[in-house]
Amino acid sequence: MPKYVNGVAHLAGGPVDPAELLAHLMAIEATAGRVRTVRNAPRVLDLDIIAIGDMVRPEPDPILPHPRAHERAFVLTPLAEVAPEWVHPELGRSVGELLGAVGGQDLQVIDP
Repeated sequence: MPKYVNGVAHLAGGPVDPAELLAHLMAIEATAGRVRTVRNAPRVLDLDIIAIGDMVRPEPDPILPHPRAHERAFVLTPLAEVAPEWVHPELGRSVGELLGAVGGQDLQVIDP
């Protein structure tokens, strides 16, 4: 698997429409040169919404919380740094517990 840099941003503010936020993120990706071809194709930039508080949204896109975030150390590691108090609203497990459950994934943490 090719190497890549992953990060998480914790946004604060008033209520947000998940679909509107996703549209803005996709516009940023397009500006950066992302062209959507097939699912999981290599890309220049990939911006995902991991969660919006304790919102559960099974459909339409974006599905919240992100359906695979709890399985990915590369998401959970930076998430634990910016939102250590976050609890998965469907699983009832903290980000720290989720991170402990995905041990063994090849992950190199780089300090900024």
